[in-house]
Amino acid sequence: MTLLQPLAACDRADHYLPSEPGTVSWGLLPNAASAPVLRVRSGATVCVDTVSHEGLLEDQGGDPKAFFGANGIGEVLEDAARIARECVRAPGAGPHVVTGPVHVEGAEPGDVLEVEVLELERRAPYGVVSNRHGRGALAGEYPLGEGSVSVVATVDPQGRGVIPTGDGRSLRFDLAPFLGIMGTAPATAAPVHSVPPGPHGGNLDIRLLGTGSRLYLPVAVPGASFYTGDPHFSQGDGEVALTAFEAPLRATLRLTVRADPAVRRLAAALGGPYAETGEHWITTGLDEDLDEAVRKAVRAALAFLRERHGLPGPVALAYLSAAVDVRISQVVDLVKGAHVTLPKDLDLTAPATKELRP
Repeated sequence: MTLLQPLAACDRADHYLPSEPGTVSWGLLPNAASAPVLRVRSGATVCVDTVSHEGLLEDQGGDPKAFFGANGIGEVLEDAARIARECVRAPGAGPHVVTGPVHVEGAEPGDVLEVEVLELERRAPYGVVSNRHGRGALAGEYPLGEGSVSVVATVDPQGRGVIPTGDGRSLRFDLAPFLGIMGTAPATAAPVHSVPPGPHGGNLDIRLLGTGSRLYLPVAVPGASFYTGDPHFSQGDGEVALTAFEAPLRATLRLTVRADPAVRRLAAALGGPYAETGEHWITTGLDEDLDEAVRKAVRAALAFLRERHGLPGPVALAYLSAAVDVRISQVVDLVKGAHVTLPKDLDLTAPATKELRP
C-alpha cells in the first residue's frame, strides 16, 4: 500500500480539510473561543486527513521518521512529520492531534449535530499500540520495568492487522477503522484537555462508530465547532493497554444540523452523545467511575426507550436486562465510557384486537 499523502485538491467531498499547523491543535479540543478553520453549510460533506499522535510524541523521540525508521518503516506521512516539526504541544495537554473546528451554518445551542461517517480509508499500512505512562487497565502491573512500550503494528496484504511477538511469530486480527475523537466545542473559553470525553463527545473511543454509523452530538456554541482526530485501525472494547491500533485515516463525513423538536427533546433527555449503526441505537455513559458510567448509559437507554417508544421505566429496564448489551467503551481516558446497544428491530407489537361478533 502506498501512503495517502495530503491532497492538493479533493473531488470526493464538498470540502477538503488537511491536518497541518493552521488546522490542528495538539492536545487541546476547540472551545467557545476557537476560530473556525472551515465553514460549511448543513448537509455538506467534508474529507478530513486525520493524523495519529503515535510516533510524534516527545517520549517517542518527537520525530516520526526516526521512530518508524527504527522499526523498519522507511516512509512517513508528510503532514505527520510537519506537525511534529512545527507544532507545539502545550504543557499538560493531551497527546491527540485534533483537526478543526468546522463551523456548520445554522447550528445553535440546543440543536444536535449529526455526523455521518461515509468512508474511512487507511492512509498508511502501519500504526502503533502503546502501554505507557503507568496507565491502562492494569496500571501498576504493566508495563513491567520497561516504563513505556510502543508496539509498531502493520497491515498485511489481506488487510489484516499484524502484531509481532518478538520471537518470529505474529498475531493477526481483523481491522475495523473508526475515529476515536469526534465532538463539538463545549461552552467554555477555558482550555479543554483532549483525553477525557464528555457531553460534547470528544475522545469517546466507541469502536462501533465506523463507516455507515451516525453520531449525534449536542450543540453548545453557535456553529457547533466540530472537530475530529485520534484515528484507529481497530480497537477492542475497553482499550485496555492505553491505546489501540492507532493509525491515520482519510475520513469522509457529512455534517447535518438537526433542529427539529423531537431530536432536541431526545438529546436533552439523554444528556450526551448518542449514535446509530445499521443494527443498533447506542446510548452513552461517561464518568470517572466505571460503575457510574454504566449507570448513566443505562439511564440514557431508559430515556431513549421512553422518548422513542413510550415504554414505562420498569418495562424498559426489564427489556434491557433480558435482551440488550451494555458494553465498555474504554477504561483508560480519565473519564471512562460505557454504551448500550439497543436493537433497531424492536419487536414491539400492537395489542390484539377483539373479534367483534354480531
